[in-house]
Amino acid sequence: MNPLVGAIEFSGFLIGLFFGSFLNVCIVRVPRGESVVTPRSHCMACGHGVRWYDNLPVLSWVLLRGKCRDCGAQISRRYPVVELAVGLWSVAATAQLDIFTMHRIETPFNPSVNEWIATIGFETFGWLLIGLIAIDWEWHRLPDEFTLGGTAAGMFLVCVQAIFLGPKDYQVVLNTTHQLRLSSPGSFAAKGNVFLTGPEALIFGRLAAVVGAALILLIVRWAYKAMRKRDGLGLGDVKMLAMVAAFLGFWPAVLTLLLGTMLASAYGIALMARGKAHGLTKLPLGSFLGVAGLFVALFGDGIIGWYRGLLGVG
Repeated sequence: MNPLVGAIEFSGFLIGLFFGSFLNVCIVRVPRGESVVTPRSHCMACGHGVRWYDNLPVLSWVLLRGKCRDCGAQISRRYPVVELAVGLWSVAATAQLDIFTMHRIETPFNPSVNEWIATIGFETFGWLLIGLIAIDWEWHRLPDEFTLGGTAAGMFLVCVQAIFLGPKDYQVVLNTTHQLRLSSPGSFAAKGNVFLTGPEALIFGRLAAVVGAALILLIVRWAYKAMRKRDGLGLGDVKMLAMVAAFLGFWPAVLTLLLGTMLASAYGIALMARGKAHGLTKLPLGSFLGVAGLFVALFGDGIIGWYRGLLGVG
Protein backbone atom coordinates (compact mmCIF):
# COMPACT_ATOMS: atom_id res chain seq x y z
CA MET A 1 0.00 0.00 0.00
CA ASN A 2 1.15 3.53 -0.76
CA PRO A 3 2.21 5.06 2.61
CA LEU A 4 0.39 8.25 1.67
CA VAL A 5 -2.81 6.28 1.12
CA GLY A 6 -2.38 4.54 4.48
CA ALA A 7 -1.95 7.89 6.24
CA ILE A 8 -5.01 9.30 4.48
CA GLU A 9 -7.10 6.25 5.41
CA PHE A 10 -6.05 6.50 9.06
CA SER A 11 -6.83 10.23 9.07
CA GLY A 12 -10.15 9.45 7.42
CA PHE A 13 -10.95 6.95 10.18
CA LEU A 14 -10.27 9.51 12.93
CA ILE A 15 -12.27 12.21 11.15
CA GLY A 16 -15.04 9.69 10.57
CA LEU A 17 -15.24 8.96 14.30
CA PHE A 18 -15.96 12.61 15.02
CA PHE A 19 -18.48 12.84 12.16
CA GLY A 20 -20.09 9.77 13.72
CA SER A 21 -20.27 11.58 17.06
CA PHE A 22 -22.09 14.47 15.39
CA LEU A 23 -24.34 11.98 13.60
CA ASN A 24 -25.37 10.60 17.00
CA VAL A 25 -26.52 14.09 17.95
CA CYS A 26 -28.58 14.27 14.76
CA ILE A 27 -30.09 10.82 15.39
CA VAL A 28 -31.35 11.94 18.81
CA ARG A 29 -32.43 15.48 18.00
CA VAL A 30 -33.65 15.60 14.40
CA PRO A 31 -36.64 13.27 14.96
CA ARG A 32 -37.63 15.48 17.90
CA GLY A 33 -37.37 18.66 15.87
CA GLU A 34 -34.56 19.98 18.08
CA SER A 35 -31.50 21.97 17.06
CA VAL A 36 -28.35 19.94 16.43
CA VAL A 37 -26.21 22.93 17.47
CA THR A 38 -27.63 24.02 20.81
CA PRO A 39 -27.73 23.12 23.64
CA ARG A 40 -24.42 21.35 24.06
CA SER A 41 -24.32 17.58 24.53
CA HIS A 42 -25.85 16.45 27.82
CA CYS A 43 -27.05 13.33 29.60
CA MET A 44 -30.62 12.50 28.62
CA ALA A 45 -31.33 11.20 32.14
CA CYS A 46 -29.90 13.86 34.49
CA GLY A 47 -29.36 16.77 32.12
CA HIS A 48 -25.70 17.36 33.09
CA GLY A 49 -23.51 18.63 30.29
CA VAL A 50 -21.04 16.16 28.86
CA ARG A 51 -17.44 17.15 29.58
CA TRP A 52 -15.14 17.37 26.59
CA TYR A 53 -13.04 14.42 27.75
CA ASP A 54 -16.22 12.36 28.11
CA ASN A 55 -17.20 13.18 24.53
CA LEU A 56 -14.35 11.46 22.71
CA PRO A 57 -15.77 9.04 20.12
CA VAL A 58 -15.83 5.37 21.27
CA LEU A 59 -12.99 5.87 23.79
CA SER A 60 -15.07 7.80 26.32
CA TRP A 61 -17.90 5.26 26.14
CA VAL A 62 -15.44 2.43 26.82
CA LEU A 63 -13.71 4.24 29.71
CA LEU A 64 -17.06 5.14 31.29
CA ARG A 65 -18.30 1.57 30.72
CA GLY A 66 -21.31 2.92 28.92
CA LYS A 67 -22.60 4.98 31.85
CA CYS A 68 -23.04 8.67 32.64
CA ARG A 69 -20.27 10.00 34.90
CA ASP A 70 -22.77 12.05 36.95
CA CYS A 71 -25.83 9.85 37.45
CA GLY A 72 -24.70 6.42 36.28
CA ALA A 73 -27.50 6.11 33.72
CA GLN A 74 -26.83 3.63 30.93
CA ILE A 75 -25.64 5.13 27.63
CA SER A 76 -26.91 3.33 24.56
CA ARG A 77 -24.48 1.10 22.64
CA ARG A 78 -25.73 2.83 19.55
CA TYR A 79 -23.29 5.69 20.22
CA PRO A 80 -20.02 3.76 19.76
CA VAL A 81 -21.55 1.56 17.04
CA VAL A 82 -22.52 4.57 14.92
CA GLU A 83 -19.16 6.24 15.50
CA LEU A 84 -17.26 3.11 14.48
CA ALA A 85 -19.51 2.58 11.47
CA VAL A 86 -18.87 6.09 10.16
CA GLY A 87 -15.15 5.75 10.88
CA LEU A 88 -14.91 2.49 8.93
CA TRP A 89 -17.01 3.93 6.11
CA SER A 90 -14.58 6.84 5.93
CA VAL A 91 -11.75 4.35 5.50
CA ALA A 92 -13.67 2.76 2.63
CA ALA A 93 -14.24 6.21 1.12
CA THR A 94 -10.57 7.16 1.23
CA ALA A 95 -9.64 3.72 -0.12
CA GLN A 96 -11.69 4.60 -3.20
CA LEU A 97 -9.06 7.18 -4.09
CA ASP A 98 -6.41 4.48 -4.22
CA ILE A 99 -8.69 2.27 -6.35
CA PHE A 100 -9.28 5.15 -8.75
CA THR A 101 -5.57 5.83 -9.21
CA MET A 102 -3.81 2.47 -8.77
CA HIS A 103 -3.48 2.01 -12.56
CA ARG A 104 -1.35 5.13 -12.89
CA ILE A 105 2.40 4.65 -13.06
CA GLU A 106 4.04 8.07 -12.90
CA THR A 107 1.73 9.57 -10.27
CA PRO A 108 -0.08 6.61 -8.70
CA PHE A 109 -1.89 8.77 -6.16
CA ASN A 110 -3.08 11.91 -7.88
CA PRO A 111 -6.90 11.86 -7.97
CA SER A 112 -8.72 14.01 -10.49
CA VAL A 113 -11.39 16.51 -9.47
CA ASN A 114 -14.18 14.11 -10.38
CA GLU A 115 -12.52 11.33 -8.38
CA TRP A 116 -12.47 13.60 -5.34
CA ILE A 117 -16.13 14.45 -5.97
CA ALA A 118 -16.99 10.75 -6.21
CA THR A 119 -15.20 10.12 -2.91
CA ILE A 120 -17.04 12.97 -1.19
CA GLY A 121 -20.31 11.60 -2.54
CA PHE A 122 -19.44 8.11 -1.30
CA GLU A 123 -18.64 9.45 2.17
CA THR A 124 -21.79 11.62 2.33
CA PHE A 125 -24.00 8.78 1.12
CA GLY A 126 -22.74 6.42 3.82
CA TRP A 127 -23.10 9.08 6.54
CA LEU A 128 -26.73 9.67 5.56
CA LEU A 129 -27.59 5.97 5.33
CA ILE A 130 -26.03 5.10 8.68
CA GLY A 131 -28.07 7.90 10.24
CA LEU A 132 -31.27 6.73 8.56
CA ILE A 133 -30.65 3.12 9.64
CA ALA A 134 -30.39 4.17 13.29
CA ILE A 135 -33.26 6.66 13.19
CA ASP A 136 -35.72 4.29 11.52
CA TRP A 137 -34.76 1.46 13.87
CA GLU A 138 -35.32 3.61 16.97
CA TRP A 139 -38.07 5.97 15.85
CA HIS A 140 -39.70 4.28 12.83
CA ARG A 141 -39.21 7.57 11.02
CA LEU A 142 -37.18 8.75 8.06
CA PRO A 143 -36.78 12.52 8.48
CA ASP A 144 -36.95 14.78 5.43
CA GLU A 145 -33.76 16.46 6.63
CA PHE A 146 -31.94 13.25 5.72
CA THR A 147 -33.97 11.93 2.77
CA LEU A 148 -34.88 15.08 0.86
CA GLY A 149 -31.74 16.85 2.04
CA GLY A 150 -29.71 13.85 0.92
CA THR A 151 -31.39 13.82 -2.49
CA ALA A 152 -30.54 17.51 -2.91
CA ALA A 153 -26.94 16.84 -1.85
CA GLY A 154 -26.63 13.95 -4.29
CA MET A 155 -27.96 16.01 -7.19
CA PHE A 156 -25.69 18.91 -6.26
CA LEU A 157 -22.64 16.65 -6.42
CA VAL A 158 -23.81 15.32 -9.80
CA CYS A 159 -24.06 18.90 -11.09
CA VAL A 160 -20.55 19.68 -9.79
CA GLN A 161 -19.26 16.51 -11.42
CA ALA A 162 -20.87 17.58 -14.71
CA ILE A 163 -18.85 20.80 -14.68
CA PHE A 164 -15.57 18.87 -14.77
CA LEU A 165 -16.46 16.24 -17.36
CA GLY A 166 -14.15 15.73 -20.30
CA PRO A 167 -15.24 16.83 -23.82
CA LYS A 168 -16.85 13.48 -24.70
CA ASP A 169 -17.53 11.98 -21.29
CA TYR A 170 -21.08 10.66 -20.84
CA GLN A 171 -22.31 12.14 -24.14
CA VAL A 172 -25.09 10.24 -25.90
CA VAL A 173 -24.50 9.72 -29.63
CA LEU A 174 -27.19 8.43 -31.98
CA ASN A 175 -27.07 7.28 -35.61
CA THR A 176 -23.55 5.86 -35.37
CA THR A 177 -24.05 3.55 -38.38
CA HIS A 178 -25.23 6.17 -40.86
CA GLN A 179 -22.99 9.17 -41.25
CA LEU A 180 -24.43 12.67 -41.06
CA ARG A 181 -23.31 14.89 -44.00
CA LEU A 182 -23.48 18.67 -43.90
CA SER A 183 -23.92 20.57 -47.18
CA SER A 184 -22.48 23.88 -46.04
CA PRO A 185 -18.93 24.95 -46.97
CA GLY A 186 -16.42 22.93 -45.04
CA SER A 187 -18.91 20.12 -44.61
CA PHE A 188 -17.74 16.87 -43.01
CA ALA A 189 -18.94 13.36 -42.37
CA ALA A 190 -19.72 12.82 -38.69
CA LYS A 191 -19.57 9.47 -36.95
CA GLY A 192 -22.92 10.10 -35.31
CA ASN A 193 -25.33 12.71 -34.05
CA VAL A 194 -24.70 14.03 -30.54
CA PHE A 195 -28.10 13.66 -28.89
CA LEU A 196 -27.07 14.80 -25.42
CA THR A 197 -23.84 16.38 -24.25
CA GLY A 198 -22.07 14.80 -21.29
CA PRO A 199 -23.39 17.23 -18.64
CA GLU A 200 -26.93 16.97 -20.01
CA ALA A 201 -26.85 13.18 -20.08
CA LEU A 202 -25.39 12.96 -16.56
CA ILE A 203 -27.77 15.43 -14.91
CA PHE A 204 -30.97 14.49 -16.79
CA GLY A 205 -30.15 10.79 -16.44
CA ARG A 206 -29.78 11.11 -12.68
CA LEU A 207 -32.98 13.15 -12.42
CA ALA A 208 -34.79 10.42 -14.34
CA ALA A 209 -33.29 7.84 -11.96
CA VAL A 210 -34.61 9.74 -8.92
CA VAL A 211 -38.11 10.04 -10.41
CA GLY A 212 -38.13 6.43 -11.62
CA ALA A 213 -37.01 4.99 -8.29
CA ALA A 214 -39.60 7.02 -6.39
CA LEU A 215 -42.35 5.98 -8.80
CA ILE A 216 -41.64 2.29 -8.22
CA LEU A 217 -42.37 2.57 -4.51
CA LEU A 218 -45.23 5.02 -5.03
CA ILE A 219 -46.95 2.54 -7.33
CA VAL A 220 -46.44 -0.24 -4.76
CA ARG A 221 -47.81 2.06 -2.04
CA TRP A 222 -50.87 3.03 -4.06
CA ALA A 223 -51.56 -0.56 -5.10
CA TYR A 224 -51.33 -1.86 -1.52
CA LYS A 225 -53.63 0.87 -0.23
CA ALA A 226 -56.14 0.20 -3.01
CA MET A 227 -56.26 -3.51 -2.19
CA ARG A 228 -55.97 -3.45 1.63
CA LYS A 229 -57.56 -0.03 2.33
CA ARG A 230 -54.69 1.02 4.58
CA ASP A 231 -51.15 2.31 4.26
CA GLY A 232 -48.51 -0.38 4.08
CA LEU A 233 -45.54 1.74 3.07
CA GLY A 234 -44.48 5.14 4.30
CA LEU A 235 -43.55 8.06 2.09
CA GLY A 236 -40.24 8.18 3.94
CA ASP A 237 -39.22 4.93 2.25
CA VAL A 238 -40.10 6.46 -1.13
CA LYS A 239 -37.97 9.51 -0.43
CA MET A 240 -35.13 7.34 0.85
CA LEU A 241 -35.02 5.25 -2.32
CA ALA A 242 -35.04 8.48 -4.35
CA MET A 243 -32.00 9.59 -2.33
CA VAL A 244 -30.22 6.33 -3.14
CA ALA A 245 -30.91 6.94 -6.84
CA ALA A 246 -29.57 10.50 -6.57
CA PHE A 247 -26.21 9.18 -5.37
CA LEU A 248 -25.93 5.84 -7.19
CA GLY A 249 -28.31 5.86 -10.17
CA PHE A 250 -31.44 3.93 -11.13
CA TRP A 251 -30.28 0.30 -11.30
CA PRO A 252 -28.30 0.45 -8.06
CA ALA A 253 -31.45 1.88 -6.43
CA VAL A 254 -33.49 -1.03 -7.82
CA LEU A 255 -30.90 -3.48 -6.47
CA THR A 256 -31.06 -1.69 -3.10
CA LEU A 257 -34.84 -2.09 -3.06
CA LEU A 258 -34.60 -5.78 -3.92
CA LEU A 259 -31.97 -6.58 -1.28
CA GLY A 260 -33.59 -4.37 1.35
CA THR A 261 -36.97 -6.02 0.86
CA MET A 262 -35.38 -9.46 1.10
CA LEU A 263 -33.63 -8.52 4.35
CA ALA A 264 -36.82 -7.07 5.85
CA SER A 265 -38.80 -10.16 4.82
CA ALA A 266 -36.23 -12.50 6.36
CA TYR A 267 -36.26 -10.47 9.59
CA GLY A 268 -40.07 -10.46 9.68
CA ILE A 269 -40.24 -14.22 9.12
CA ALA A 270 -37.71 -14.77 11.92
CA LEU A 271 -39.78 -12.63 14.30
CA MET A 272 -42.98 -14.48 13.38
CA ALA A 273 -41.28 -17.83 13.91
CA ARG A 274 -40.37 -16.70 17.44
CA GLY A 275 -43.90 -15.43 18.09
CA LYS A 276 -42.74 -11.79 18.36
CA ALA A 277 -44.58 -10.50 15.29
CA HIS A 278 -47.63 -11.07 13.13
CA GLY A 279 -48.73 -10.24 9.62
CA LEU A 280 -49.50 -6.59 10.45
CA THR A 281 -46.38 -5.83 12.49
CA LYS A 282 -44.62 -2.71 11.19
CA LEU A 283 -40.98 -3.21 10.26
CA PRO A 284 -38.37 -0.47 9.85
CA LEU A 285 -37.97 -1.00 6.09
CA GLY A 286 -35.76 2.06 5.89
CA SER A 287 -33.17 0.41 8.12
CA PHE A 288 -32.98 -2.57 5.80
CA LEU A 289 -32.87 -0.33 2.73
CA GLY A 290 -29.99 1.49 4.40
CA VAL A 291 -28.01 -1.70 4.99
CA ALA A 292 -28.69 -2.77 1.40
CA GLY A 293 -27.67 0.68 0.13
CA LEU A 294 -24.31 0.48 1.89
CA PHE A 295 -23.73 -2.96 0.39
CA VAL A 296 -24.70 -1.78 -3.11
CA ALA A 297 -22.42 1.26 -2.84
CA LEU A 298 -19.52 -1.11 -2.18
CA PHE A 299 -20.35 -4.05 -4.44
CA GLY A 300 -23.29 -3.02 -6.61
CA ASP A 301 -21.34 -2.27 -9.79
CA GLY A 302 -19.86 -5.75 -9.81
CA ILE A 303 -23.23 -7.42 -9.19
CA ILE A 304 -25.01 -5.40 -11.86
CA GLY A 305 -22.15 -6.00 -14.31
CA TRP A 306 -22.32 -9.75 -13.64
CA TYR A 307 -26.09 -9.79 -14.18
CA ARG A 308 -25.81 -7.87 -17.44
CA GLY A 309 -23.19 -10.33 -18.63
CA LEU A 310 -25.49 -13.18 -17.68
CA LEU A 311 -28.20 -11.66 -19.87
CA GLY A 312 -25.75 -10.86 -22.65
CA VAL A 313 -26.35 -7.10 -22.30
CA GLY A 314 -23.38 -4.85 -22.95
